[in-house]
Amino acid sequence: MTLDPLLFGEIDPPQRLLMGPGPVNAHPRVLRAMSADLLGQFDPEMTGYMNQVMALYRPIFGTANRWTMLIDGTARAAIEAALVSLVAPGETVLVVNFGRFGLLLTEILGRIGARIESVEAPWGETVPLDAIAAAIERTAPKVVATIHGDTSTTMAQPLDGLGDLCHAAGALLYVDATATLGGMDIAADRWGADIVTGGLQKCLGGPSGSAPMTISDAAAEHIFTRRHTEAGIRATGTVDGKGPRIGSNYFDLAMIMDYWSEKRLNHHTEATSMLYASRECARVALGEGLEARYARHAAAGRAVTAGLRAMGLTVFGDDRFRMTNVTGVYIPDGVDGERVRAAMRDHFEIEIGTAFGPLAGRIWRIGAMGYNAMKHKVLITLGALEACLRAEGFVLPAGAAVTAALEAWEA
Repeated sequence: MTLDPLLFGEIDPPQRLLMGPGPVNAHPRVLRAMSADLLGQFDPEMTGYMNQVMALYRPIFGTANRWTMLIDGTARAAIEAALVSLVAPGETVLVVNFGRFGLLLTEILGRIGARIESVEAPWGETVPLDAIAAAIERTAPKVVATIHGDTSTTMAQPLDGLGDLCHAAGALLYVDATATLGGMDIAADRWGADIVTGGLQKCLGGPSGSAPMTISDAAAEHIFTRRHTEAGIRATGTVDGKGPRIGSNYFDLAMIMDYWSEKRLNHHTEATSMLYASRECARVALGEGLEARYARHAAAGRAVTAGLRAMGLTVFGDDRFRMTNVTGVYIPDGVDGERVRAAMRDHFEIEIGTAFGPLAGRIWRIGAMGYNAMKHKVLITLGALEACLRAEGFVLPAGAAVTAALEAWEA
């Protein structure tokens, strides 16, 4: 089929309720902020907004780190920037792997040329701290890398005490908090994490395309040993670090930190509209209050879980370590999971998520986060799922899901 570009109309997407593992619907305030006029990248108003973003994200990351900023790109851009800037080829990295995104860390590290060790748990579980401690002692890593909340399994890895283990062994700790930033307690300083990265498109209720991150002084010092200022912007007397040059120009955190510092040493043209979005995401979160926001996400997660169980469905994974914002649920025997997802979209304009790897075709993933972690959106989703399951011939108690969810929300 040949498409005539002259016939393409203005973009007018359906008004779907995105109740999967992300992205979610962006907060209207964030969308409005993105429509503001562009500024030059060295305009004092623009650099002022950059400084504001740094201040706004420190409490969200639970840190006093100076180097708290944005990477232009999706959450994966920040992951790659962190790893390529921390890790040189041949250096050992211990990956805490309990799902798809732990495997992503090994994928990126493999391309960097790192020596990869791993400590693992089955999908649906997390890795015990004593197992990580034993792996650190066995492998003597330069960096320990972990996911906080892995949406592929809906599990959240406990991180208290991990930084102490890493630092005692002379290692730095990297944490990917893409799926939990703004929805669960992120405590970079308490955890002893050296770099934590996130994204906007989940609990922060923004669009994908900008990735907040925070960097400890120890990690910054290490990264600056690898500083190599590109030829076109070098000033007279510039001195490079003595370590190996970072293997990416775009994701070179040493140069990006120089751009976000008082030097304003040009590295790239800041994605202005995404910076506006990031700024407003943080303002919304802090305006609500972080503790209240975390409680809202926890209430939404309880409600989803209670509603699913009231339908007679089996929730996936270990209840002790469940993410508050994404819930996995087994697809009932004899039910076509993709047909139910299609019916949810076609009849109710609601999207729920499928799954990856060993869970593909076995579970759905239902998210309630950011602007969508609201009581009425959870109830609408559960009611729609009940109707779609009935249409597939699955027998379940009428209305029980909504009643159970209401009770759980208030618990």
